Amino acid sequence: MKVKIYTTPTCPYCRMTKEYLNAKGIKYENVDVSASKENAQEMIDRSNQMGVPVIDVDGKLIIGFDKAELDKLFAK
Repeated sequence: MKVKIYTTPTCPYCRMTKEYLNAKGIKYENVDVSASKENAQEMIDRSNQMGVPVIDVDGKLIIGFDKAELDKLFAK
């Protein structure tokens, strides 16, 4: 399972998402969109969103920290 999260360092929901993934033992790639215009543009192009977090789980995008949706995906 490939997980990528688009975040910023000051976002509390990003921090909650990373804590959730760490607690579940799920490895993920963290992409800081505040550090790179290219990373921010990639997130916008893929999700049509400007807010973070955007979570990509095997190509399925989840906008925001949606614990119920993440629980469903990781239960499989």
